[in-house]
Amino acid sequence: MRDVAIIEAPSVLGLRPTGVEELPEALLGAGLAEGLRAVRAGRVEPPPYLPDRDPETGVLNPAGIADYSVRLADAVGAVLDDGMFPLVLGGDCSILLGNLLALRRRGRYGVFFLDGHTDFYQPEAEPVGEVASMALALATGRGPGVLADLEGRGPLVADEDVVAFGFRDAAESAVFGVQPLPDELLALDLHTVREIGAVGAAREALEVLSGESGGEGYWVHLDADVLDDAVMPAVDYRLSGGLAWQELDAVLGAALADPGVRGMSVTIFNPRLDAGGDIALRFTECVVGAFERARGVG
Repeated sequence: MRDVAIIEAPSVLGLRPTGVEELPEALLGAGLAEGLRAVRAGRVEPPPYLPDRDPETGVLNPAGIADYSVRLADAVGAVLDDGMFPLVLGGDCSILLGNLLALRRRGRYGVFFLDGHTDFYQPEAEPVGEVASMALALATGRGPGVLADLEGRGPLVADEDVVAFGFRDAAESAVFGVQPLPDELLALDLHTVREIGAVGAAREALEVLSGESGGEGYWVHLDADVLDDAVMPAVDYRLSGGLAWQELDAVLGAALADPGVRGMSVTIFNPRLDAGGDIALRFTECVVGAFERARGVG
């Protein structure tokens, strides 16, 4: 495991300014940088939030997200160039595009997508046009070109290089008519993870991401709402169920210990819904613990 460099990416351009933008301060205040012995590699500020849905693309803030993705990719790329491990603190899930753009500039990479939702909406299915609900679809080249074909490099990740892990929004997706996940993408929903066991499911995911498919590594995307709503209620779109802390500990530990991992992002945790700060402390403990186990293996 390389030395960690933290990048703050407090964009809510793909959601709305409800408090998710305060995630970096909350986790850093809970001791994340000290626990990881990480350096602070800067902060990428988003452009102003525009609340009106773009009539051409059907999404919120398409131009702003495209611009932000390029600047975030530059910041992530600089950390990679320095031989360090980028840990990007969001923000909403639209920051995935900038993180994957940084890798796409270098070659073919995958993504380990840990999220309570598939984030595979198409614009016409998303009720208010939030790109956070479309992040994985856009990353795989589905959606308006301004976001699905950043720098003419789309798709940022091939279907067969994606693992969607721990999602539990099938009923909700059916109601809104969300496009199905492609067969080439490995989909391990919460039920499947529970059937196989968290460790077994993580092993299956890593066989795809670090296998002989031709990829050069992968990015870990961690959305706080992959956790059980009972222990992680500090998110804007709550769903019952989810991973236990111990399950996430095991999955993250395995992913970060794998030699193919290139970086990681954390999104969606809303500190305004964590009045006492206890959830931020536990979340930080989980992330730090996973990195420590990875360092022990390496």
